[in-house]
Amino acid sequence: MPKEIKNKICEDKVFESIYKKYSQDLHDFLYYKFGAQINPDDKMQEAFMKLWDNCKKVSFGKAKSFLFTVANNMVLNDIKHQKVVLKYRIEAPNKQNFESPEFILEKEQFFERYQKVLSKLTEEQRVAFLLSKAEGKKHKEIAEILGVTQKTVEYRIYSAFSILKKELEGFYIK
Repeated sequence: MPKEIKNKICEDKVFESIYKKYSQDLHDFLYYKFGAQINPDDKMQEAFMKLWDNCKKVSFGKAKSFLFTVANNMVLNDIKHQKVVLKYRIEAPNKQNFESPEFILEKEQFFERYQKVLSKLTEEQRVAFLLSKAEGKKHKEIAEILGVTQKTVEYRIYSAFSILKKELEGFYIK
């Protein structure tokens, strides 16, 4: 068995010697790479706590690289998290829902009526209309998909739109 595996970090004296040997270097590395705002003392302590938690898996010879890698990754993860939080703070106010409960109820009721009228359309009308308006396909594309002429597609969409407009008060689609 190699010496470095025998000399486990889980022993208090060994861990203490690693701490004394690398703590200042790790602190300085974090401070110079990321600055004081990331609180290098805390990150250094967290890295040593992870080393202690994984002491049975990490050999004495790999302790330094483990500490520096873990500390670096922790800081990078914190920075990534801060970016997400900042992005959310910028975007969140714009995504607030200012719709009244009455409006939401009316919208749901309208959607139910819309679904009923759609179900009354012929399959050809419904498919052409939904491909055009829901999926945004061009008339030529729909004609190719359905294997019909472009004029047939236009007629189906127009007739579906006419029925929807007649059955649903205030129905309008761009």
